[in-house]
Amino acid sequence: MSVVGIGADGWAGLPDASRTVLLTADVVIGGERQLALLPASCEGRRVPWPSPLRPAVPGLLAAHEGRAVAVLASGDPMFYGIGRTLTEELGAGALHVLPHPSSVAYACARLGWPLEDTEVVTLVGRPAARLAAALHDGRRLLVLSAGAATPAAVAALLCEQGFGPSRLRVLEQLGGERESRAEGIAETWAHPAGDPLNVVAVECRRAPDALRLGAVPGLPDEAYEHDGQLTKRHVRAATLGALAPAPGELLWDIGGGSGSIAVEWMRTAPSCRAVSVERDPQRALRIARNADRLGVPGLRVVTGRAPDALAGLPVPDAVFIGGGLTVPGLLEACWNALPDGGRLVANTVTLESEALLAEWYRMHGGELVRLAVAHAVPVGGFTGWRQAMPVTQWSVRKNASVRKDSGDRR
Repeated sequence: MSVVGIGADGWAGLPDASRTVLLTADVVIGGERQLALLPASCEGRRVPWPSPLRPAVPGLLAAHEGRAVAVLASGDPMFYGIGRTLTEELGAGALHVLPHPSSVAYACARLGWPLEDTEVVTLVGRPAARLAAALHDGRRLLVLSAGAATPAAVAALLCEQGFGPSRLRVLEQLGGERESRAEGIAETWAHPAGDPLNVVAVECRRAPDALRLGAVPGLPDEAYEHDGQLTKRHVRAATLGALAPAPGELLWDIGGGSGSIAVEWMRTAPSCRAVSVERDPQRALRIARNADRLGVPGLRVVTGRAPDALAGLPVPDAVFIGGGLTVPGLLEACWNALPDGGRLVANTVTLESEALLAEWYRMHGGELVRLAVAHAVPVGGFTGWRQAMPVTQWSVRKNASVRKDSGDRR
């Protein structure tokens, strides 16, 4: 199967190799807009993608098995394109990919932005809220639009996040005869919806009074909506350090509270995933709101009591237990769910749970620490320290810890 990238310049912008594939194909599959770019000399049967696309792919490919099939893709098929889906279905060896310059390459060329210094966020089939995680003062972003309404949605989100002074440039029909642009500031954006084929360039500028959110764990406590059930900033940073998230990994956050651990796990890399388990329905809704506001709308929230609510969840790479340690069977269920090499981190402030962690530490090793944080506060006309409740934290790697009673590496 051949996968041919095509741009807004249509047939005229295709190299000879891509044209030959399309001219000799028995079947050409693509979007309505892309198929319309082909000349009459492409005599193969034209088949538009159905909607929703992903579930229909296996059946559509099977229906044309044994025929010369070409798939049309927008720009570079392997950059947020159909190439990924086809590779996952058929394997890389079954595809012959002929890329075209992507809209991102065109946008960087028009703006004079080095591609390696520009972050790309796609909103195609994804909520606009995911853009929030990429907002940092001075950062340059390219947003792949879902349609004509995306620029206005981006401007509104920037204002909600305290980035109203950001400069926007909407680049339409890049590489085509109808290429155009619109410019403005997010907080005064008033341009009408334009061409649905567009990319939004954002030069991030944070408003002076907006809360600053860094790129590492330990966001300000004020960034979260909560009812007091919140892992505080300094303990949260230490907890994420112990969990050690890596791209593509999945976290179970047990006793989610406000969802801060799961949110900051997912903010470390776009491909990080998390499931937050919270028994209180109101807190579960609050977790979802925090996830949206902080740019990780993909956080999955499960409302239910662990360990029962853990049944059927995908296998985690790491588990954090922030509440419910003394619930019968909870620690055992989390431990058994972890694969070899998986990590578990548990925090507590009660003596009963601390005794339980001490017992598991004796059995499985790992690291048992006490985290104590004190804040400077006014004391009359002077300043003194106010001690927060100390947190006992156990962190361990399954089957790779040192047994405290034997010294042997497990």
